[in-house]
Amino acid sequence: MDAATIAGLLADPVRLKVVAALALGAGTIEDVAKAADLPLKDVALAARRLARAGLVHRDGHALTLHADRFGAAARAAAESAPAPEPLSDDPAEDAVLSAFVRDGRLVSIPSQHTKRLVVLRHLVRVFEPGIRYPEREVNALLAVWHPDVAALRRYLVDHGMLSRDAGVYWRTGGPVDV
Repeated sequence: MDAATIAGLLADPVRLKVVAALALGAGTIEDVAKAADLPLKDVALAARRLARAGLVHRDGHALTLHADRFGAAARAAAESAPAPEPLSDDPAEDAVLSAFVRDGRLVSIPSQHTKRLVVLRHLVRVFEPGIRYPEREVNALLAVWHPDVAALRRYLVDHGMLSRDAGVYWRTGGPVDV
């Protein structure tokens, strides 16, 4: 069974409640109905559908959830997912960026100087050379990456990638995409 099939089955609120009640220890149709506050008829119909799909074993009124199928489906989905696009052409930089950037967000600011430089060189690309940015715009651009915009701003200035004067910032370092 694949993850999409499981998600489709659990998209129905009654089936979701049945699975939740089973996961929490209910063992019969009656137990599930009581735990999920559902009519017996609805539980029986949902259990039949879940049993046909292979998520539940039904023996008369006794129900058993095949919880291991959830993990197997998740592992299969992860294995079949396409590899993420590299964030850098340099394998060493890509390894650092992959450790700190997830779904276009910086999950944490590296404490190690060399790794922080790799991340900052990646972030500074959101600023166009020759353009002056007011501090609120710098904050908005950095907030897309990480909530601690003050730290990112400070690191970018301290490492010579941005310069500032009177609340206005401009790019002065880092790689430039051509």
